[in-house]
Amino acid sequence: MLTLRCGAVVLMMRSENEVEQGSTAHKAGYHHGDLRAALLLAAELVLAERGVEGFTLRECARRAGVSHAAPAHHFGDVAGLLTAVAALGFETLTLFMREARAGIDEPQARLRAIGRGYVAFARRYPERFRLTFNRHRLNIEDPGLSAAGQEAFAELETAIRLVTRAGEGPLEGERLDTLLHVWSLVHGYAHLLLAGQLDRPLKGGGDGAFDAALEGVLARLTAQ
Repeated sequence: MLTLRCGAVVLMMRSENEVEQGSTAHKAGYHHGDLRAALLLAAELVLAERGVEGFTLRECARRAGVSHAAPAHHFGDVAGLLTAVAALGFETLTLFMREARAGIDEPQARLRAIGRGYVAFARRYPERFRLTFNRHRLNIEDPGLSAAGQEAFAELETAIRLVTRAGEGPLEGERLDTLLHVWSLVHGYAHLLLAGQLDRPLKGGGDGAFDAALEGVLARLTAQ
């Protein structure tokens, strides 16, 4: 079970069954932080079943076992709740990348590890991944969303700076091209994987085939 500190809330990543079974029992005893976390979890379940277009605050409230007014009280409106889930997505992505590269000092190995963490996040939380990089129905001016996105991007930027031996100034020219290339490649691989587009070329290999293919991509990406 992954634990993520989201602002003042410690959010436990639980399964749908745990959310459904626990909602009624805890309805009367929610603390402020507990309710916020429960609504975020419920929101992901609704996204998985209905997508962004079918997303409603009322259904999130039902899943969390609280009054229909509770989501609006905490998040204001649909955009507010979806934006909070997207910010959580960036925070989770940052956590996955940091855990993947922990203890790795060699720049290219560190960059490959970050790529693995990026894809691992997408595989573990596909709905969160999709929403995080989709501006539709989000409040893109939200400070929390911006800060979380910048923190995630900083992981990749730092890795590129180490590989390219860049200084403290803005990344420009070939170094900026390298950053955009790496980001596009890793994000594209994650997107193709979730869309099932890699199933046919890698058919029959299971997760091992996807992992091996990713390692091949990352190896070529960092080849001298």
